[in-house]
Amino acid sequence: MNVLSVASEVFPLIKTGGLADVTGALPLALDGNGIRMRTLLPGYPAVMQQLTKPRKIATLTSVFGDEMRILAAQHAGLDLFVLDAPGYFDRSGGPYVDTTGKDYPDNWKRFAALSHAGAEIARGLLPDWTPDIVHAHDWQAAMAPVYMRYTGLGHIPSIVTVHNLAFQGQFGPEIFPELGLPAQAFSIEGLEYYGDVSFLKGGLRTAWEVTTVSPTYAQEIRTPEFGMGLDGLINARASELMGIVNGIDTAVWDPATDPHIAANYGPGALRARSKNRQALLDRFGLADGGGPVFCVVSRLAWQKGIDLIAELADWIVAEGGTLAVLGTGDQGLEGALLAAASRHRGRVGVVIGYNEPLSHLMQAGADAILIPSRFEPCGLTQLYGLRYGCVPIVARTGGLADTVIDANEAALSARVATGFQFAPVTADAFRQALRRAFTAFRDPKVWARLQNQGMKSDVSWKRSAERYAGLYSSLLARV
Repeated sequence: MNVLSVASEVFPLIKTGGLADVTGALPLALDGNGIRMRTLLPGYPAVMQQLTKPRKIATLTSVFGDEMRILAAQHAGLDLFVLDAPGYFDRSGGPYVDTTGKDYPDNWKRFAALSHAGAEIARGLLPDWTPDIVHAHDWQAAMAPVYMRYTGLGHIPSIVTVHNLAFQGQFGPEIFPELGLPAQAFSIEGLEYYGDVSFLKGGLRTAWEVTTVSPTYAQEIRTPEFGMGLDGLINARASELMGIVNGIDTAVWDPATDPHIAANYGPGALRARSKNRQALLDRFGLADGGGPVFCVVSRLAWQKGIDLIAELADWIVAEGGTLAVLGTGDQGLEGALLAAASRHRGRVGVVIGYNEPLSHLMQAGADAILIPSRFEPCGLTQLYGLRYGCVPIVARTGGLADTVIDANEAALSARVATGFQFAPVTADAFRQALRRAFTAFRDPKVWARLQNQGMKSDVSWKRSAERYAGLYSSLLARV
C-alpha cells in the first residue's frame, strides 16, 4: 500500500513542534505493516541543506502559475518528496514566520502550493509512484483533499489529521479567486468560514476521514469549549472521526543509549539518574535543595498553562522544589518566568529558546515534568517523561488524560500509577497536584515505583501504527 503524507515539517529535517515528530516517526512505524509512506514537504533552506543527492523527478506548475520541482531523496530512513519552490520557501526566517516573528503574509499561497502539489502527485504526476491514499497533516496540508475533491480526484481516499484545532489557516475572502477552485468551493460545504477562507475547515469537509492525535481530544473537539468554532462540522462528521494517540521514536528517545545525557540508565537502574540530575542543575546554575526538581519543556503560551507555572513558582520554591524551564513563546510569559528566576537565583532557572539535546537531559535529570495545558491534543513531552522516569504532572485533558495514569489511592495500591492529573486547569487544582507530588517524592519507594511504572509504559508507535494501518485498509475497502 502506498500512502502519501503531506506535511509542513518533518523531524529531523525541520521542526517547530510535535507535528514534526509525528510525521517523522509514523512512516518508519508503518513500514512493518506493509505500508510504504512517502512524505511531501517544502524545500525550506534547512531541508535543502541536509539533502544528500536529491533527484529531480518532476516539474509542475503551481495553481498560481509558478514553476516548481519535485525532488526525491532519502534521509534518516525516510522516503521524501521535496517541493523545490524557492520563491515560496527559500527564506531566512522559520517555516511560518519571518525573522521578526511575524507570519509571512503569503502563507496562504505557500501552503496552497504544497497542497496542490500533493493533489497532483495523487493524480499521477510521478511516473513510477502513485499513492493509494493521501494523508494530510494540519491546516498547512489540509487543502490537498480540497484540491482532490474539486479537480476530479475525490475517488482517491484522503485523511486529514488535526494536530491542533486552534490553528486553522484562516484568511480573507480576497484570496479565494487565486486558489484555482470552482466558485462552489467558496460555500458552507467547502472553504467558507464566517465569510473567510479556512484551509482546515475545507480539509475537514472534504477528506474521507478525520483523525486527531488522541481519543479524548477527538471527543473534546465535538464540544463548544474545545471545538474552536468547528464543533458543528466535526459533530456532523462524527462517524468519520477517529482519535489515535501519538507514539514517540523509542530509538531516539531511549535513556539506555541517549548520547545527549550524562549517564545512561534503564528501568530498575534509576540510581544513574542522579548524574543526570546534577548535570541538569549545573546546566541551569541551580543548587540541589534536596526537594524535587521540576522541569518544563514547552512552547511558552497560555494554551500550555505557562501562566500557572509562573504564578506558582514562588510557592514551588517555598515548598522546597526547584524549577528548570526551557522554551520560547509569549514575551509576557517569558518575562514572568525570567523574573521568577531573578527572584530565586539557584532555585529557578530559565533558558529561552529551543535546544533538542538539552530537552533530553531535562527529561533524564528532572524528577517530574509539569504540563498544565488548558488543552492538549496529544502532547509528546509527557511520553518522553514516562520513557525517562521523569514523572508527568498534567492537566486532565486530551492526550494527557489518555497517557498518564493518575496516582490516586487505588492506582497507587494497584501499582499502576505513572503520574499526577488535575482538573480543572486552575492554580488551586494545579497546586493540589503538586502537593501530592511533593508528598510522594518524600517516600523514595513510592517515587521509584512511579518512575519504574512509567518506564514500562508502551509509548512506542507500535499500537498506533497498527490502528493507522487498519484505517488505511478500511478506506481502500470502500474504493
